[in-house]
Amino acid sequence: MALQLAAQALSAILLSGAQPSSRRATPPGNGQRSRRPPATGRRRLAASLLASQLLLLPAAATSVAGAFEFDLRITVPEQSGEEAEAVVKLHARNLVRVKGLIDARSWRELQAALRSSAANLKQDLYAIIQASPASRRPELRRLYSNLFNSVTSLDYAARDKDELRVQEYYSNMITSLDEIFSKVM
Repeated sequence: MALQLAAQALSAILLSGAQPSSRRATPPGNGQRSRRPPATGRRRLAASLLASQLLLLPAAATSVAGAFEFDLRITVPEQSGEEAEAVVKLHARNLVRVKGLIDARSWRELQAALRSSAANLKQDLYAIIQASPASRRPELRRLYSNLFNSVTSLDYAARDKDELRVQEYYSNMITSLDEIFSKVM
């Protein structure tokens, strides 16, 4: 009902077409200010855009059922430490396999592979660190940070197509992976 009323009000605004008044036939003289006509063009445009958005909204978007739902996946890890340990080596192996793309100088594919495998590894390592004893967490977080800083630098070097930096950051990434696995496993 409210949607229909809003649409009717907007259509009335659009159809009214209020024309600027032309009371003055002569230009202003000394000491008089010129009055600008109302900005009906901009108002009409804004009203038409708003009307089109209101009329094109799907019914699901205006329902109240999903309005109060929260997505807490960012703050709560989706997996336990044991589940993460079961697949972390697979994701690390996928990250190491980008070496073939480096050798082939496939920079775009390298970036895509880095981003997909690093995202999974990041989630796994985060879950493992959260499940580890509090006394070990600072060192693991430092190693985690070093690893993903190397991955990000490798991504940037691939974007710039800088082969020397790509090789350097790849070796840094491998070293960081070895360090973190020696502490975790």
